[in-house]
Parts: sequence; C-alpha cells; structure tokens
Amino acid sequence: MTTLPTPLIHADELLACVGTVCVLDARFDLARPEAGAEAFLAGHLPGAQYVHLDRDLSAKGDVPALCGGRHPLPTREHFAATVARLGITPATPVVVCDAQGGMFAARVWWMLRWLGHDAVAVLDGGVAAWMAAGGLLETGMAESPLPAAAYPLSPEAGRRVMTADALQAQLGRVTLIDARAPERYRGDVEPLDPVAGHIPGALNRPFSANLAAGGCFQPPEVLRAAFLPLLGDGEVVHQCGSGVTACHNLLAMEIAGLPAATLYAGSWSEWCGDGRRPVARG
Repeated sequence: MTTLPTPLIHADELLACVGTVCVLDARFDLARPEAGAEAFLAGHLPGAQYVHLDRDLSAKGDVPALCGGRHPLPTREHFAATVARLGITPATPVVVCDAQGGMFAARVWWMLRWLGHDAVAVLDGGVAAWMAAGGLLETGMAESPLPAAAYPLSPEAGRRVMTADALQAQLGRVTLIDARAPERYRGDVEPLDPVAGHIPGALNRPFSANLAAGGCFQPPEVLRAAFLPLLGDGEVVHQCGSGVTACHNLLAMEIAGLPAATLYAGSWSEWCGDGRRPVARG
C-alpha cells in the first residue's frame, strides 16, 4: 500500500505514486456552484473523482445534518456512505486537490479525518502545482469507481464538532478563531449572509494568510509562529462563514504540528440566522 506524506503532499511526490492513490478533486466556486464540475471536465488529474461541495460534502435537501448554515455538515453515517460510493476503504490512500489554495480540499481532508481516515493528504498548490511539476491532465467524465463496502465508523475519530448552543454557552471560555476575510469579520461588508459581523470574542485569522505566493501553504514554522499567539489554555474552536474555510485553518494548525482543534461547522451563516444570538462588529 502506498504510504502518503500527510497532511500535505507535494506535486513531485504525487507524480511518483499517481495511479496507486485515490484522487478527489474538490474545485468549487461559491458564486457559480457548477464551475468546479465544469473545470473538472475540462481537465483533471489522471483517475480523479469529482466531489461537489453542495451535493457530496454538505447536507442539502433531505440529507441528515448536524448543523444549519449554508453548507450544513452531514452526519458521519451519511458521509461514510458517500465515501464508500467513491470506492474508498479505510486502507485507501486519498489525495485531495482544488484550484483555490486548498480552500475546498481542506473541507474534504477534515471530513475524512472526522471519519477516522488517516491516509489523506491535500495536494499543496493544487492542480496548478501538478501541471507545473509536469503532470498531465485528463478530460471528460471520470470512470465510476467500484463502490466499496460500508465504511466502518470509528467510535472516536478525534475530530470534534461543536454545536451553536454549546458554543454560545462557552463564549469567553474557548478560543474562537474566525477564518473569514477581515472586512467580513469586522462587519464592513457581508456578501453571502443576511447579517454582518462576527461572533463575540472571536479572533480573526483569515485562511488566506496560511498561503505563500503561488498558492502553496506557508512552511510549518511560519504557520506555528502565526497561530501560537492566538491559542489560549483551553479548547480552540474554528469557524468561518459556513464551515468550509475554517477547515483550512484546522489543516494549517496540523501542518504546524499543533494539537487538533474543534470545528463549529454551522459557523457564521448558522449563527447569524438566529436573531437571538449575539453579534459583534468592528
């Protein structure tokens, strides 16, 4: 079985093992939800399968959800069925890529780790890095994989999810980190959700700050130096607009060698949808 470097894999490392790992392509555009699938058809890594943020990674429609918000987190049981449909077993090494600096790939990485799947890595620099390293692309639809047997859920995956009620009860006692852009955090603008601002007490660490020029992650020591001043003695909880880019900060902390933290999956879109919850600005 291929042994993956984790939580990141570089394009030259993937070139050496392509064909022996399951590649998931998570490209997406919040403004145009089908753009990622169109980009996949136009060119994707050999053998890759496409995963759609709304259809595969969120609880839309009648899919059972653990939270609210724009991209509700499905139950572990439902996501385990999605993973089995993609042909993934606990022994399958998985590489996730996108074209947005890991913005969407990190959500897949976190969700797989949440299931208890350890052999998963994000392609640093995404599709662009693959092409720059000399990797070829395939076009058209991917061949459907043979579904795997039901993915077994571990009793404790080590990746905690916090509810809105639990977070509100612990405000001031947890370190809450908001991954949105500073202008959204302050409440200067709000292009996606009905209310501008942030959860009281939240600190701002924009996920984009995790990236160096070219769209690859900053070195581990740089990320560690950036996150350490934000961390208190208690539980660390990450949030964003809808539980997607918060996973980028969770991934960055893992790259930095820092302890696993908690995800508030509903994030700002769920929080601000309830007028009884407090809002801060500035």
